[in-house]
Amino acid sequence: MTSQTISGISDDALTHRLKTEGIVLEAFPFVFRIKSPLAIVREGLQAVYADYPVLPVDSTFVDFHVAVVSARRVPRPLCVFEVDGARPFTPLAAGEAFAFLEWGMNWCVTGYCHSFLTIHSAVLERAGRVLIMPAPPGSGKSTLCAALVLSGWRLLSDEMALLDTRTGLVVPSPRPISLKNKSIDIIRGRAPEAHFGPIAYDTMKGTVAHMRVPADSLARAREAALPAWVVFPQYKAEADASLALRSKATSLVQLADNSFNQTVMGRAGFEALARLIDSSDCYDFTYGRLDEAIEVFSNLPIPR
Repeated sequence: MTSQTISGISDDALTHRLKTEGIVLEAFPFVFRIKSPLAIVREGLQAVYADYPVLPVDSTFVDFHVAVVSARRVPRPLCVFEVDGARPFTPLAAGEAFAFLEWGMNWCVTGYCHSFLTIHSAVLERAGRVLIMPAPPGSGKSTLCAALVLSGWRLLSDEMALLDTRTGLVVPSPRPISLKNKSIDIIRGRAPEAHFGPIAYDTMKGTVAHMRVPADSLARAREAALPAWVVFPQYKAEADASLALRSKATSLVQLADNSFNQTVMGRAGFEALARLIDSSDCYDFTYGRLDEAIEVFSNLPIPR
């Protein structure tokens, strides 16, 4: 039997379900039960999660019970993120509610899911091999990730690599790509057909919008793959594209710094990181123009 998707639920029915029992959203490999009375949350789910499976309530195990609800209204409307009834964050402006849901879902995974080694990075796949791009905010990681996805790479995640420490495979978790400020218009200009969720203005990260995952990446969400490249990107305005090999030792240290739970997993986590680095080519990458960056990545050699 074909699963129901968000696109198959009417506006009124989705609004009612979000206000009452919630919807059970499968965002492989995780399942979220989501509640919210806020229209902007419903609109965001319809815009960027349209094709994700919605499971019957109470029919399956749910990893995280989350909600975004109204908070106090003095001096302006606010919203707050809840997980299992707890409120771990300070309320935000009501216009940030959908972005808050996305950030909260990421926090749930990175804070509580230790069945995988999690690394803060964009993750893509080509020809069965995985590209991992760990980078701090402002490095151009998500912009480059979106451009590569639009040029044919498969999206595994914009936010985190999920490494199976037993097999060494990277497990996909394709969810909307978070873009900020000028990157929103840049990617819209490259892909006018792309779907975006509500825009959140004046957040701590600036202006934020989320881009829908391409259908092929979503359809292949259960296809794990072996890592091949670890690339540390850095955007510099008008800089020529430059790809330079970096040592595996420094790459391992920096990858560990970008891991959310390597210390929690102890020796098993460190050894998994070491195996990942040992099997991958590691690079520093500087770019200022997306077309040049795409060409460089299309010619990455596959490690032997």
